[in-house]
Formats: sequence, C-alpha cells, structure tokens
Amino acid sequence: MPPLFALFVWWFSTGAVLYVVGRPRATHLNAMLGATVFLFIGLWGLWSSATDTTVAGAYVAFTSALLVWGWHEVAFLLGYVTGPRTTPELKAASTRAPLSAAIEAIIYHEFAIALTAALIVIVTADAANQTGVWTFCILWLARLSTKLNIYLGVPNHTEQFLPKHLKYIATYFCRRPMNLLFPVTVTATTLVTALLINQALQPDALPFEIAGYVFLATLMALAVLEHWFLVLPIPSAELWTWGLRSRDASERQTSAERTPQIANDGEPQAILHGSRQPNRTISTSCVAVPGANA
Repeated sequence: MPPLFALFVWWFSTGAVLYVVGRPRATHLNAMLGATVFLFIGLWGLWSSATDTTVAGAYVAFTSALLVWGWHEVAFLLGYVTGPRTTPELKAASTRAPLSAAIEAIIYHEFAIALTAALIVIVTADAANQTGVWTFCILWLARLSTKLNIYLGVPNHTEQFLPKHLKYIATYFCRRPMNLLFPVTVTATTLVTALLINQALQPDALPFEIAGYVFLATLMALAVLEHWFLVLPIPSAELWTWGLRSRDASERQTSAERTPQIANDGEPQAILHGSRQPNRTISTSCVAVPGANA
C-alpha cells in the first residue's frame, strides 16, 4: 500500500494544486487561506507523529509533509511568494538568463522553503519518526534539481503548468538538448532510490521502517521520472489534464465578461467586470467595438 498511496497522492495533489491556481484571480485569496489551514494541519501532524513508530505514524508523517509542501506550491503558483523580479527576461530561448536575475525571480520562495525545513527539523528534533523530515527534504532537493536543469537547458519545460500571471518565469528557462548536470542528477537520484529500496528489504526491518523507506523510495523514483520528463518526448501534462481544465473555464469566463451580450430585442448589453451597463439604442450605421470604452 505505501507505494500506491504515495503515487496517488503525488498525482492527485499535483492536479489539485493546478486546478486551484488556474481558477479566476478573485478566488486566489481564499485558496491561499485554505492552503494555510492545511499548512498548520501538516505541521501539527509532523509534531504529533514524531514519536509514533507505527505504520500509521509513517503514513501521518508522510502525508503531513506533503501538506506543508503543498502550501509552498500554492503560494508560489498563486504569485504570493516568488521573488522581487517580476518582469520577463528578454533573450533567445536557447540562451541562459543571468543567474542573478533567475535567482531574484524565485528567491523568496526558496527562503520560505528553507525556513520551513528548519522549522520541521526543530519540531521533530531527536524524534524516532523522521519520515516527514526526509519527505520534505526529498521534495525540496528534487524540485531544486529540476529548477537547475531547466535553467541550464533541457528540451521540455514545465511552462504549461505556470498560470497566466507567472508566464514571465518561463523567460528565465533555457531550451537545449541536454546539460551537463542532468546525467549527474539522474544518476544520483536513481542510486538513492536503490539504496532506499535496499533498506526497506532488510530482513530485520520493522514494519514502520519498511513503510517509511518505501514512502521515500517511491518519492525518489517519482523524482527520477520527473527528471526524465524534461528530456524525453513524453506529454507528461496529459497526466493532469483534469487539473488544467480550470484555466480553460477561467479564460472563457474572462472572455465572456469582456464580450458584449446581445439582447433579444437586438440591443447590445455590454458587461464589464461583472456589472451590466445601461441599454443603449444605436443606429444601424454604427459599429459596436468591444472594450472601446474601457
């Protein structure tokens, strides 16, 4: 069950985050507040399970770490915790952006993750159940490795996951067939995955240890898979088509708000920002231009 549980949570949580951040901007504050509630639930779960060395304790610690990580994903993709640089980098797609500029675009996000990791270490200090700590660290290091590879250059980027208000982030990516860091990171993550599986298969391993190591091994294997998504011609976004549908609905709603509606009597009723404008009678020699008065 642990690998199936980890696989499902990885797939479902990714799609859920994409769905939430793809909704209209008016819903984003409530989404951030909801994510913050889950953040505190996750921190409480990490603290309460720190001394629980049962299989259930491993499940709670693993899930709690994912809840905390989810807050960082939501905060970043909603644009609340990114960096001081919010302008696109004007360059060719095959050219790397200045490293300092790329760091400025996400530095607040990285600081927030580092502070959270320190808090988790403090909360679970000297506790027997370290599953949550290592889960969060694997997520952090795997995501940092992905960011570095995208910056250095890979053929497949993840810009389709960026919401409209963060499209400028994609201008800091570099598109190249390969970079020298990629084989190093893939090899390292694969070896760590093998080591974790080996620990789970030890004959004297306790059920709690087996569950914990399997959780971490599955997470590392998914990190390896996500790295290969960067270079192989695989439409990985198809895994979360359902999560990206909210963006289509949001765009249709925005388009509808900006398009004049024609009443049954032939009189245009402009709808701007959700408020109905008074009906106006115009002659047939006039042409209505959407947004002309905006």
